[in-house]
Amino acid sequence: MTVQRPDIWQQETGPFDIIGDVHGCAKELEKLLEKLGYELTSRGPRGRRTTHIRHSGNRKVILVGDLVDRGPASMDVLRTAMHGETDGTIRCVIGNHDDKFLRWLKGREVRITRSLQTTIDEADKEKPKFLDDVRHYLEHLPSHLILDKGRLIVAHAGLPQKYHGIESRSSRVFAMYGETTGQTDDLGFPIRRDWARNYRGDATVVHGHVAEKKVRHVNNVWCLDTGCVYGHKLTALRWPEKEIVQIKAKRDWFPHPRFS
Repeated sequence: MTVQRPDIWQQETGPFDIIGDVHGCAKELEKLLEKLGYELTSRGPRGRRTTHIRHSGNRKVILVGDLVDRGPASMDVLRTAMHGETDGTIRCVIGNHDDKFLRWLKGREVRITRSLQTTIDEADKEKPKFLDDVRHYLEHLPSHLILDKGRLIVAHAGLPQKYHGIESRSSRVFAMYGETTGQTDDLGFPIRRDWARNYRGDATVVHGHVAEKKVRHVNNVWCLDTGCVYGHKLTALRWPEKEIVQIKAKRDWFPHPRFS
């Protein structure tokens, strides 16, 4: 079934700061926001930290998803994103790790990987009311956002033009996971179809999901996952300036062979 979701189409025209996969790296997220010129107001200790943000230039943050897993403070990242949603300063699309955590919160059967276990360990220390709020927040995250009068598309794993503005099972799965060839590389990771090589759309597509050491820019498609949780960098793309801003990760939180 294909439907049109009004929350996909946002009337906002920016300026925006689009940030790659955070994966529980709350301290790095705060550091990048400060570098981008945001004023942060934080209360509470790590693990129970509430952070509100504002920018004197009325900029807003767009998160490409995968807020949770692997890093040390997924709950703090969620708190920041949720408060930002309420304040109107942060928008987010759902990532595959967020979706899996949501299914766990709903009591669905999921495979508990080492990645997910880091988030579950944090969640077990939280009050039920907060976890209910998280579930509600994640349930309502769109697969992608269309911004700046259609000039900007944000989806976790990217999105071919045929899916822009469409909410269907196929578009949602692509937006969260991308597409693979069914083969694996020499490290055992799935080989992904390089849809960006054939992209000819007018809209700029910004995504994360595929961690690389450098920002990838091909045919009006930007990939901003630069492996922060693997000890590399957290990246933002400023829109409409198309400028890259980065900070170095505090440490390697979750070893990965491509980043060792």
